[in-house]
Amino acid sequence: MSALFELKAVDVHFGRTRALAGCALCIHAGERVALVGANGSGKSTLLRTLHGLVPPTRGTVSSDPSARQAMVFQRPYMLRASALNNVALGLWLRGVPWKDAKAQALPALARVGLTSVSHRNAKALSGGQQQRLALARAWALQPQVLLLDEPTASLDPAAKREVETLMTEFADAGMTLVFSSHNLGQVKRLASRVIYLEHGQLLADRSVHDFFNGPLPLEAGMFVKGELV
Repeated sequence: MSALFELKAVDVHFGRTRALAGCALCIHAGERVALVGANGSGKSTLLRTLHGLVPPTRGTVSSDPSARQAMVFQRPYMLRASALNNVALGLWLRGVPWKDAKAQALPALARVGLTSVSHRNAKALSGGQQQRLALARAWALQPQVLLLDEPTASLDPAAKREVETLMTEFADAGMTLVFSSHNLGQVKRLASRVIYLEHGQLLADRSVHDFFNGPLPLEAGMFVKGELV
């Protein structure tokens, strides 16, 4: 099976700071990959590298050019416009005429349960609603791959459940998910594969069962036990 993404010996430097070091991995269609590790371990940088926002300093990043992808950021930027127009703009930027983009935005909002707030200013929505709006904006583009950076960080339990439900439904429909998370319960619920990063290095790459039940490198084991933060 050809890889959606393949990284070979990838380093990423920001000035003197090394954010990724010698990363090598393949991600295939249909996987649900969780990136875990302490703050500063390289999770966000890896997601941005996969999405083409951060070029490697060394090594190579290959991706399937036929696979559409979208990314949802930890704090998604909301335009000072209606929820409907926030979704429509992403479609318009992809070349969809504005009238058609607004029409296509409506089912995207319905998909995430935001029809009732379609004409409200996006910046006035709650944190959970903004995160679901970001998912609608991504889903409207019909990506095969969805990258998510801490998609439920700072959300209350009800909003977290709503976002997790959407992620599960997207994955069940065949979408490939790559997401970072500090919530190990969420990782158990959503992931099929877990990648552990520390100081930019990929130290463990296991199935979700083996990550939580099998032997791990010392640092990854300490992280799972809550002894490494």
